[in-house]
Amino acid sequence: MESALVLGAGGITGIAWHLGVLAGLRDAGVDLTGADLVVGTSAGSITGTLVAAGIDLAEAQRIEARMGDADPPIRPDWERGTAAFAALTDTTMEAPAIRRTVGRLALEADVVAEEPYIGSLTRRLPLHEWPARPLLITAVEASSGDPAVWDRGSGVPLDRAVAASCAVPAIFPPVTVDGRRYMDGGVRSGTNADLAAECARIVVLAPLAPVRMHGAPAAEIEALRERSKVALVAPDEATLAALGPNVFDTGRWAAAIDAGVAQGSRLAPEVAAVWHS
Repeated sequence: MESALVLGAGGITGIAWHLGVLAGLRDAGVDLTGADLVVGTSAGSITGTLVAAGIDLAEAQRIEARMGDADPPIRPDWERGTAAFAALTDTTMEAPAIRRTVGRLALEADVVAEEPYIGSLTRRLPLHEWPARPLLITAVEASSGDPAVWDRGSGVPLDRAVAASCAVPAIFPPVTVDGRRYMDGGVRSGTNADLAAECARIVVLAPLAPVRMHGAPAAEIEALRERSKVALVAPDEATLAALGPNVFDTGRWAAAIDAGVAQGSRLAPEVAAVWHS
């Protein structure tokens, strides 16, 4: 495969920003939606599914972001969530130990029940079968900390793959797949961009790049550039102001899309230098 679009973690505002950046780039003559490979992590698993399925960006932007009466309330376990974030940013721990620690906290957390969470998330997807185009969705097995990568041939239902990839520890419950519990793919990496290493041209949209946990995505991008042309798109200061501090703030959906469109337009020449090479 020649080209890859990598879509990173970033919550609800991250999905909106992804869609805006893609629209801004497309309108400027750089259409990333035809990528040979799409890699989605957490929020990126939702955007990636939409892109891989060929859903029009304008239609995708009309996803029902706000919670409704039929949705279970988001009930974070702040104590365990704080501990999980501390582990994720602990530079003295090795990555496998971090993932196991966060997984234990995710399994112990008192949050919404699993099935209502899956139903609430996946009812917002306009499709429930894996698209034909190559799509990789990432997750992490909570007990062992082992990373998981699923595609159409994995035998995992799309709704459960997406829900697992989006299962932020101590905010949403780990999702059961074949008897094992899986949490957010962002626990391994905010982008998992290394999964696109076989592609010659790679564009990475990373809403959480400013957090820079354990060198991701900077270290991943540096490694990819040894053999591929890579463009990293991260929120700039104006975009960060539009996104706000809470990645689950549904009230910022439209503002995040608009900021993404503007940023995509500004960065079109830089991204085109990679995508059209």
